[in-house]
Amino acid sequence: MRRARYLATEGTEGVGKSTLCDLVAARLRERGIEVVRVREPGGTRLGEAVREVLLHGGEMNDWSEALLFAAQRAELVERVVRPSLSEGKWVLSDRCYYSSLTYQGYARRLGIGRVWSVNRSALGGTLPDLVVWLDMDAGAALARQQGTDRIGAADLAWHREVWKGYRSLWTSDRGRMVRVDAAAPAERIAERLVSVLEMRGWLTDC
Repeated sequence: MRRARYLATEGTEGVGKSTLCDLVAARLRERGIEVVRVREPGGTRLGEAVREVLLHGGEMNDWSEALLFAAQRAELVERVVRPSLSEGKWVLSDRCYYSSLTYQGYARRLGIGRVWSVNRSALGGTLPDLVVWLDMDAGAALARQQGTDRIGAADLAWHREVWKGYRSLWTSDRGRMVRVDAAAPAERIAERLVSVLEMRGWLTDC
């Protein structure tokens, strides 16, 4: 029987994470795979409430921000991700804990190791099998945003630091992380990702 997989898309604001998730989910469903789509922050009743605070609330302490992201992530994993995987359903997520490592750990200067320590406890060992980094110049990506939120409205210099954080993670974690050019057409990116899944043998029935 084919094992369920947990995939996440990552990148700076405006790179097309949600679009890619939707396209890949459609391709997987065509193959008879049950897919659950989630997003971070969000995905649960608590998570959506935290999302509103994080993205549309007022300014907050950097560690408060990091801990709120970890809290909604713990809820999402416990109530949606882990149960879905146990039922044989694939989970496609718009963002995962890599966002916290880059945005709060790297760009906010809280320390990638310290932020990972908090999230490791929240995740309880449930980690994405594959993280797709949609790589694009931060300025070009910001120009593609449809509306902004508290984090997306930060200045370009800070978003370039976020991009550097992703590059650092990709350099050190290429086993789990795949880099793709986000400037390519979305359909082509989706096709490439499906090819990656095929090459890894994840779409083959056992």
